[in-house]
Amino acid sequence: MSFVVPPEWVEERLGTAGFSVIDASWYLPAHNRDPRAEYAAGHLPGAVFFDHDIVSDTTSGLPHTLPSPEAFAAAMEELGVGSDDTIVVYDGPGYFSAPRLWWMLRLMGAGDVHVLDGGLDGWRKEGRPLETDIPSPRPATFSLDARPERVTSLDDMRTIVASGSRQIADARSRARFEAAEPEPRAGMRAGHMPGAKSLPASTFAENGRFKSEEELRALFDEAGIDLEKPVVTTCGSGVTAAIISLALETLGHTDNTLYDGSWSEWGSREDTPVATGKA
Repeated sequence: MSFVVPPEWVEERLGTAGFSVIDASWYLPAHNRDPRAEYAAGHLPGAVFFDHDIVSDTTSGLPHTLPSPEAFAAAMEELGVGSDDTIVVYDGPGYFSAPRLWWMLRLMGAGDVHVLDGGLDGWRKEGRPLETDIPSPRPATFSLDARPERVTSLDDMRTIVASGSRQIADARSRARFEAAEPEPRAGMRAGHMPGAKSLPASTFAENGRFKSEEELRALFDEAGIDLEKPVVTTCGSGVTAAIISLALETLGHTDNTLYDGSWSEWGSREDTPVATGKA
């Protein structure tokens, strides 16, 4: 299935019934980008803004943890996005935070969800239309069909690490994976889960465009990930892990889960095993 769509495909459908566009931009401090300010300065026509920090379980103690299905559905309806819509999500560079919302939408019951190839940066570069008006949300119904089995918990992750029942694909940079550089969050151990493989999120796209299926397969092969076996994706806080999930689903791999707590949870504890160096 084609989850990644080109800008011309999106532009042709702007303003049509049942077509929703969501700006899902979120950044780390190092990016020095303000997603809300960028949205206000110019977004795709009709696009609504999704805030990863607000639409989350703020009681978890971890960054942007998955909200309850009911809270997520309510947030989508407030934005005017229905579960039966054709939905396109985007972020600035193309593949940073948008795949996270793509994953969440599909997890909660939306069936036709895509990511804009090239992101807002590519859209601007090509001179495609932008607007500054904030759209009025239209009436929408988001019918839940949640799939909690696609989310890996801390207890699940402990079992996976101990048993090797799933391959672990880590989207953080190789330097963080190997503990060659410290974690950006204070008080967190460096390294990776024993048995994990390094698959940096930055390697899945080039100049904002998602790589071809052949190139994606090569990335998994080089990392030692067998696409015939189950995979759990992880990263720093559950955001860029979804880039690996997007690549897996693009290649037809459906037996994959995402560890929502990711390294923010695993690396902050003293009772979880940590490995360092190359995989």
